[in-house]
Amino acid sequence: MVYIREILKVEGMSCASCAVSVQSMLGSLEGVKEANVNFAASHVVVEYDPDKIDHSRMEKAVDGIGFKLVIEPELVAGQDADREIKRLRILKFNMVMAILISVPVFMISMFFHSIPYADWIMMILSVPVLFWFGRGFFIVALKRARHFSSNMDTLVAMGTGAAFLFSTLNTIFPQFLRSHGLEPHVYFEAAVVIISFISVGRFLEERAKTRASSAITKLMGLGVRNARVVRHGMESEIPVSEIVSGDILIIRPGEKIPVDGAVIEGRSYVNESMITGESIPVNKRKGDAVIGATLNQSGSFTMVAEKVGKETILAQIIRLVQEAQGSRAPVQRLVDKISSVFVPVVIGISLLTFFGWYFLFPLSETWPVTSSLSIALLTAVSVLVVACPCALGLATPTALMVGIGKAAEHGILIKDAESLETACRLNVIVLDKTGTLTTGKPDVTDIYWDPGIADTSAIESAIVAIESKSEHPFAGALVDYFRSEQKSRLSVVGFNASTGKGVSAFYDKEDYAIGSRSFMSDNGSMVPDMLISTEKSIRQKSTSVIYVSRNRTIVAIIGVSDTLKTSSVKAIAELKKLGLEVHMLTGDSVAIASQIAREAGIERFRAEVNPGDKVTYIRGLKEQGLKVAMAGDGINDSPALAQADIGIAMGNGTDIAMESAQITLIKGDLEKIVTAIKLSKATVRTIKQNLFWAFFYNVISIPIAAGILFPFTGFLLNPMIAGAAMALSSVTVVTNSLRLKAEK
Repeated sequence: MVYIREILKVEGMSCASCAVSVQSMLGSLEGVKEANVNFAASHVVVEYDPDKIDHSRMEKAVDGIGFKLVIEPELVAGQDADREIKRLRILKFNMVMAILISVPVFMISMFFHSIPYADWIMMILSVPVLFWFGRGFFIVALKRARHFSSNMDTLVAMGTGAAFLFSTLNTIFPQFLRSHGLEPHVYFEAAVVIISFISVGRFLEERAKTRASSAITKLMGLGVRNARVVRHGMESEIPVSEIVSGDILIIRPGEKIPVDGAVIEGRSYVNESMITGESIPVNKRKGDAVIGATLNQSGSFTMVAEKVGKETILAQIIRLVQEAQGSRAPVQRLVDKISSVFVPVVIGISLLTFFGWYFLFPLSETWPVTSSLSIALLTAVSVLVVACPCALGLATPTALMVGIGKAAEHGILIKDAESLETACRLNVIVLDKTGTLTTGKPDVTDIYWDPGIADTSAIESAIVAIESKSEHPFAGALVDYFRSEQKSRLSVVGFNASTGKGVSAFYDKEDYAIGSRSFMSDNGSMVPDMLISTEKSIRQKSTSVIYVSRNRTIVAIIGVSDTLKTSSVKAIAELKKLGLEVHMLTGDSVAIASQIAREAGIERFRAEVNPGDKVTYIRGLKEQGLKVAMAGDGINDSPALAQADIGIAMGNGTDIAMESAQITLIKGDLEKIVTAIKLSKATVRTIKQNLFWAFFYNVISIPIAAGILFPFTGFLLNPMIAGAAMALSSVTVVTNSLRLKAEK
C-alpha cells in the first residue's frame, strides 16, 4: 500500500472549529491515513491511498460542510499569490461597502431616529449589508447546520440574524409590543455594525495571515522562469519546467541559477544566502555543485543540470516548510479539543442568557432598560458576537508559521512543529565529529621543510602539478593549500600512482615521490631517524603524515587532518551559554578525539564508537530524564539521529541522515543550531502569550457580554462593541505572532 502526501488549499475557513471540522471530515474518509489542517495557512496536509480515494471525493466531502478544497497538489507561487490577492480584494470590497452603508444606519439610530420612516430606512439599508456583503456568514452557517455542526460564522449569523429579525418585526408590526405595554426597539445599527466590524477584522486577519506565511511565498519567488540551454549545438531560451537532467545550461553574471547541477566550464562567485543563509559568496569552479535559485555574481560559466522539478533543493525546502507549517504542535491538541465544543457551548450560554434575563430576573424599576425582552436580546446577541474561537485557532499555527518560515530563511529546515516545540527544552546536545564539528575533508595542518632548502617554491609547484593528476582526497588538500597563479606551469612526465600509498613523477627534470613512509622506502628514499621523531610530533595533531622526496631525498613532511570548522568553537560556547551540555562521539582514536575536543572546548567525549554505541549512549542519556539532540551527517549517524529526541542533520551530509533527522542545517554550520534553539524558545513563548490572551479574552468577555455587571453597575456590553472586540482579538494574536519576524 503506497500513500501519497499532498498539500491542498482550503478556502472558507473562518475559525479554529472550521479547521477541526475539515480535519475530522477528511480523516474519516476511507483511504485517508491522516489529515492535518492549518487554519492560519488555510491548507491541509493529507496522506491518502490513491487506490481507495481520489480528489473528487475529498472535494465533495469538504464542500458538503461549507468549504472548498482547491485541488492543486503543485501549488505555483504566482497562482497562489494571485488567488490570495483576489481573495483580499473581495474581502476589502465587502468591508468597504458594508462600512459605507452602515454609517448612515448608525447615524440615523443614534442622532436622527425621530425623522419620518427612520426604522424603514434603516431596515432597507441593512438588507444589503447582511445578505449581500455579509452573505458569507449565513451561507456557511446554513451549510454547517445541515450537518448539525457550527462555527464562528454560526455565531455571527445567529447574532446579527436575531437582531435583524427582531428589529424587522418591530418595524413592520410595532403595535404588537405596544399593545403589551412595551416599546418596539430596533437594533438594525447593531446588526450592520457587527457585520462591518467583523469584516474589518477578517480582512486585517487575512492580510496578517498572508504576512505570516510570507516565507513560503518568498521561497517560491526565488525560482527562475526561463533558462538558457544548449541543445544540438544551438543556444536557446526555454521555460525552466522544460529542463531535463543532463541539459547544458549557460549562466551569465547577475543571473539566477535555474536548477541544481555542477559547473563544467568557467568559474564565478555565487551568492547562496537565499538557500543556505550563508552571506559570503562561494567560489565555484569546474566540478563544484551549484544550487538552483542562487545568484551568480561575477563570472560566466556552463553547468550541467542534475536535479530538476521536484528534485531540486528549493522544491524540497518548499515542500518541507509547507508540511512543517501544517503539522500540529502538542499544545495545539488542547486547543483543538476546546474548539470542537466551543461554538455549541457559546450558543448554549447565549440561550441561557436570553431565557435567564427574560424569565428569571424580573427587572427592577431602577435598571435603565424598559423590558426584560430588550435586555435578554441584547445580552444574548452580545454573547454570540463577542465569543472568538478565531483567536484560539490562530494562537498556535500563526506563531509556528512565522517561526518555521524564519528558520527556513536562515537555512534551517524544521520537519514538524513538535520538533520546534521540543528544541527549547533540550538539556544535552551530542555531536558527531567528522563532518559535523570538522569540515569532513582533509586539510594541511603542519609542514616541516628540510632546513637546507632556501627556496621552497619549486617544490610547491611540483606538488601542485603532480597531485592535480591524483584522485586521492589528500591530493585535493595539497593542491588547495599550495596552489597559486604562478605555480605549476610546467608539465608532469611519467606520472605513476600506487593505490593507498602515493604518487611519483618527473617535474622540471626532477624525480619526485609524494606519499607514505613505506612508499618512500619503495622508491628508494630513506627516512632518517631524526625525521621519524618529527613525524611523531606531527601525528599528535594530524591524522596522516605525507612525505615528499626529490631525487630520493626527503625534502618535506606534511601533516594532513580533518580540521574544525571555523564556526564550531563559537557555536559550542554559545550552546553552553544556553545551558546545554555538549558531548562528542566519534569512531576516531582517543588521541585524535581528545585533540579535537580540546580545541572545540568539549569536556565530555567518547572515541572509537560504532553506530550501535552511539544509539546506546543517547539512550542512556534519555534514561536519565534528559532531553537529547544529536547532530550528525553520515549514514552511520542515522540510527542515533532517530534515537534522539531531536535529530539534527548537516545539509552537506547524506540523504539518509537528513531523512532520520527532524532538523536539517542546509549549510552544515553548527551556529545554526544555536539559532534554531533561540528561535524555538521565542516561538514557544509567543504561542503561550497568544493562548493566554485568547483564553483570557473569552473568560472575561463572555460573562461581561452576558450582563454579569448589569445588576451592580448598570453596564451592558453593546453588541457593536462586542463585534469590534471579537475582531480585534484575532488581529492581536496574529500581530503578536508577526513580532517573531523581528527576533534577532
